[in-house]
Amino acid sequence: MSVNGYKIHNGKENVRTKSTFHFDEGISSSFDLPSIIADLKNDKTWIEGELNSVILLNSSTIKVLLTILHEGTEVISYQANDSITFQVLEGSLVLHIKEESIVLNEGELLTLDEKIKYSFDTVEETAFLMTLVSGKEQGT
Repeated sequence: MSVNGYKIHNGKENVRTKSTFHFDEGISSSFDLPSIIADLKNDKTWIEGELNSVILLNSSTIKVLLTILHEGTEVISYQANDSITFQVLEGSLVLHIKEESIVLNEGELLTLDEKIKYSFDTVEETAFLMTLVSGKEQGT
C-alpha cells in the first residue's frame, strides 16, 4: 500500500519507508523518522501507556529500533554480546551504567561496548534510536 508517497508495510513492523534503493550489494532504505514517531504515538499500545517500538533494520549483524517512551518509564536490561548505540531524537534518556548516570539529550549519541550492563529511564516523553551490532554472524 502507498500513502502520500510512502510504502506502508503491513504486519508487526509497520514502518513508513520513504525510499528503497537496490544496489548490487543489497537493498538500502531511508525512513521519515518524525512521521514514524507520530504513527507510533497514535498506536493503541502507546495510547494505553506502554512503550512503543518498531524495528527499522534487522539483519544477522545489526538491528536498528526506533522506540518511544512515556515520561517516568524505566527499562532494566543487560547487554549480552552486542555493542550498542543510543541516539536521542526527542526528549532525554538517563542511562545507568555501573555507578554512573549519563543524561542523553535530543541529538546526542552514546556508544557502549559489548557485555556492559545498563538500565535507563526517562524524565520526559522520549524517542530514540537503538542500534545493536553483533561481531558474529548468526549461527557461527
